[in-house]
Amino acid sequence: MRAMILAAGFGERLRPLTEATPKPLLKVGNKPLIQYHIENLAAAGVRELVINTSWLGDQIEDFLGDGSHFGVEIAWSREREPLETGGGICRALPLLGREPFLLINGDVWMDYPLVELVNRVWSENIDAHLVLVPNPAHHLDGDYALKAAQGDIVVGGFGEKQGVSCPKLAYPTEGKQAFTFSGLSVMRPEIFAMYSSVGEKFPLRDVLKSSINTGAVSGELFHGEWWDIGTLERLQALNALLLGNKANTIETGPS
Repeated sequence: MRAMILAAGFGERLRPLTEATPKPLLKVGNKPLIQYHIENLAAAGVRELVINTSWLGDQIEDFLGDGSHFGVEIAWSREREPLETGGGICRALPLLGREPFLLINGDVWMDYPLVELVNRVWSENIDAHLVLVPNPAHHLDGDYALKAAQGDIVVGGFGEKQGVSCPKLAYPTEGKQAFTFSGLSVMRPEIFAMYSSVGEKFPLRDVLKSSINTGAVSGELFHGEWWDIGTLERLQALNALLLGNKANTIETGPS
């Protein structure tokens, strides 16, 4: 199985740190955030990685190189401007092959055992699998619900994303508990076939809409450690947790 790490965002909410350092290279526990992903994927047996870059992407490439230092092979998908999640994946499809691939947001930190996803046999009837987490304080509305009769089937979307309503879904969601998308998933490349224009910007939720409506997206609820490194405060809090020192200072780049 191959994996893609999404690393092309600006990290605007993490300014001023991200004015000179791309978000994936911000240190978490004295290690660049993206290094955790690389090491965890390698430990799970994933050796072929695709990473998309844009803002200050040369720094990420300089740090990771071809991946050999970490025991992996990295193919780079470079974007002149960030193409959002869906657009970035679509551009990278030629590098991802035809089999289901792991997808990881570059700005999350979690201790999910990736080997469970790598070793799972994926039904041809499932287009995507989403790892969900309990809603954090900064996202209480959640993103997706799970069908009560089939707890592993994603059935609905909730809330708004950057002022744009989530796509309308066929299944009713009233009364169902919504959970937050962790940024970790498994995708089949063919669900992006409807997007023929490489370079088009669009979110991943637009791609998932049709598959959710037909019951072809599975999901699971993960109760382990999960952090969305979206703000300076959350970055500081995670560093405090990992370093065991609430007074630690935020470092900005790799050694």
